[in-house]
Amino acid sequence: MIVYSEIASIKKRIKSFNKGLTIGFVPTMGALHKGHLSLIKQAVLENDVVVVSIFVNPTQFDKKEDLVNYPNTLENDLSLLKSINCDIVFTPNQNEIYDENIKSENFDFDGLEFQMEGKFRKGHFNGVGTIVKRLFEIVTPTNAYFGEKDFQQVQIINKLVEKHKLPVNIIGCEIYREPDGLAMSSRNVRLTKKQRLAAPFIHKTLLAAKELFGTKNAAIVIDWVENEFKNHPLLKLEYFEIADEKTLKPIKKVISGQKYRAFIAIFADEIRLIDNISL
Repeated sequence: MIVYSEIASIKKRIKSFNKGLTIGFVPTMGALHKGHLSLIKQAVLENDVVVVSIFVNPTQFDKKEDLVNYPNTLENDLSLLKSINCDIVFTPNQNEIYDENIKSENFDFDGLEFQMEGKFRKGHFNGVGTIVKRLFEIVTPTNAYFGEKDFQQVQIINKLVEKHKLPVNIIGCEIYREPDGLAMSSRNVRLTKKQRLAAPFIHKTLLAAKELFGTKNAAIVIDWVENEFKNHPLLKLEYFEIADEKTLKPIKKVISGQKYRAFIAIFADEIRLIDNISL
């Protein structure tokens, strides 16, 4: 495994590969957990070369304290990546990526950016689009892997690839969960013991909402979920929405052949957790 921190060095290495080699790419912000590793293992199975980036992208944080508090576990991350046969790791600093101009591009994602996360995290998807586009230009991957815990982000990146005609195949991977159902996240380590014990209630509620959606309309399901969290002592609901998987627009009525998904965002004090489930 080789670690590069400079764009020129990694581009030179990638350029040296024989034509026809497939490059699998997993962009991360570090603090790697089993969810990240599941993406990387899939990339290892499906590609000739695997590249993982570790870069905490400042432009996708709407709250400075979240950026400051984001865990830095680089030494452990590199050890994990070596153990699962990652070939190349890219660990640039902010100046290497942004050249001292830490600012997002403005993107049009055909309205996907204004739904759910976009309503609550101003500028977030411009930051995501900026860094992903930049990394794709540097790494030039054949396939790029993203976890569906951030399902809206996966759809945004698909739209980015489509609109900018980027030659990369986007692969969304199933949510990796703890044994108790909590979606794996780097933020989980910040939960107190009581919050961690309470957090599986999020997935449990999604499963119940899915079952209810089979017999009730969306408005009834949404009201039920909101009531479930109203008096929860530790978890505060930010939003729960049922939306079309493709457009991410809230459901108005069920149309045969359309795919729907339930999305949720929760606060445990200042720690924000998201999850979703296919309906």
